[in-house]
Amino acid sequence: MPEAVLKQIRAEQDCDNLLECMLGLNELDRGVFRLLIESDGPLTVDHIAKFINRERTTAYRSVKRLQETGVVKEDQESCQHGGYHHVYRVNDADAIADGLQRMLNDWYANTGQLIQEFRDTYGESRPPEIES
Repeated sequence: MPEAVLKQIRAEQDCDNLLECMLGLNELDRGVFRLLIESDGPLTVDHIAKFINRERTTAYRSVKRLQETGVVKEDQESCQHGGYHHVYRVNDADAIADGLQRMLNDWYANTGQLIQEFRDTYGESRPPEIES
C-alpha cells in the first residue's frame, strides 16, 4: 500500500485533516475556514486579511480556494453610501458533507475498478505470454 494511504489509515484524523486530505486545503485555508466558522456573520476579504494578518491578495486567494471546493460561498451586499461589496460565509455543513461523501463514493468506485483491472491483468487466469 502506498505510504500516503498507509499513513492516513494509521494516523489519528480530525475535521481539519479531512479538509486537507480530501480538498487539498493548506494551513492558511483551514485557518480562514475556522475564522469564517467562528464569525458572527459574513466577512469581506479586507476583514479576513486583517484577522489572519496577511495581505489582501493572500486572503483573497485562500477564500477563492475555499470557494472552488464548495466550502465557502460568496454573497453580494449593498453598501450604505451606494455600491456593493462581496462577503464570504461558510457553506451549509450538510452541503459540504454531501460533497465530501460524493467525492469518497467516486474515489471508492474508481479504486474498485482499478483493483478489478489489476486482477484481470495480473491474476492467475491471465494467459501466458508468448515467447519469441
